[in-house]
Amino acid sequence: MAKKTQKKKQSKKDAQLVLRLNHDLRDRFVDACKDLDTTAAREVRRFIKGFLRKYENGELEE
Repeated sequence: MAKKTQKKKQSKKDAQLVLRLNHDLRDRFVDACKDLDTTAAREVRRFIKGFLRKYENGELEE
């Protein structure tokens, strides 16, 4: 049972990444996410995870 509680604590999202971008770009991104039945936050998290996976495997140019 301790493992379940520990896993919940690890998956809690407790940090924010604030970024500034053009209003039109943001609106187009949000609209595209809605069209694909997902959220902007979910897609940004998915991008970050994929980016880190590539970075950690040495697949990105420096």
